[in-house]
Amino acid sequence: MTISFRKDGGIRDRRAEDLPVCVQLLREVHQRAGYPINWPGDPVRWLTPDGALGCWVAVDKDRVVGHVALTAVDDRAEVERLFVDPEATRKGIGRRLLEHCVTTAAELGRELSLEVVDDRGSAIHLYRRAGWLETGRTPIDWGGDRASELIRFAGPKG
Repeated sequence: MTISFRKDGGIRDRRAEDLPVCVQLLREVHQRAGYPINWPGDPVRWLTPDGALGCWVAVDKDRVVGHVALTAVDDRAEVERLFVDPEATRKGIGRRLLEHCVTTAAELGRELSLEVVDDRGSAIHLYRRAGWLETGRTPIDWGGDRASELIRFAGPKG
């Protein structure tokens, strides 16, 4: 399969009919990469976190290849539920989803942040390359053998 994600777009609002595909992709990401660390009891509900300001998908030729949600946390915005089809990684999809969140947060006048567990090396590298700054670490006890800290990043200004 060839993924040729367009750098000029390919991000749209997530639709109800996208949810089964998003759950399937999430399962593949969980099985291959361990994200999320703990499989949610209700993955459909998990994909739309409380306080969601928006949920978007990346599409390639009408096929969903990525997902992200932006939530309200007090007067800030938080990037959550970001994942990309394992068959479509390293195509700039995750970066485009992040950029969409940066732009949306700026339009809403909200500072942007995200949290990631310390075993997500590729994601951490992506965030740093995209201009996100680490602002702190918190020990966790729910990461099992895989993760011991939650890393907080502040987003670049949109």
